[in-house]
Amino acid sequence: RQVKMSQYCKATDPTQQDIQQMLACQVHIGTRNLNSHMSRYMWKRRADGIYLTDLHKTWQKLVLAARMIAAVENKSDVCVISSRPWGQRAVLKFAHYTGATAISGRFTPGTFTNQIQEKFMEPRLLVLTDPRTDHQALKESSYAN
Repeated sequence: RQVKMSQYCKATDPTQQDIQQMLACQVHIGTRNLNSHMSRYMWKRRADGIYLTDLHKTWQKLVLAARMIAAVENKSDVCVISSRPWGQRAVLKFAHYTGATAISGRFTPGTFTNQIQEKFMEPRLLVLTDPRTDHQALKESSYAN
């Protein structure tokens, strides 16, 4: 029998209020395009062609991300990046409330690899809003030890 992460600890299960807040924020609304890698997270497709995400799987991934972020002792070692316009405000707010380092807008190549650069940093955890647009940061982080 395979144990799912939400079944491991009942305290991490979403409450009815959590699901209602996610619905109110329209977290479940996707797009008309479905990536093959995202198909396992989709619940169903509406009549107008919009895909809806499974809120329980979304909750499991949120709990997993929260556990990884909480495991980092120094919160300034967490770097959150968004070059997309609709993720920049979220990145700045997240960094403000958690003490993480935010990079919103264009990611300067060499930030993680060029030690001569003024804004050089070595984050322990990297959080991206979109791996496609933030591919430079993802590639550079793979070079770190």
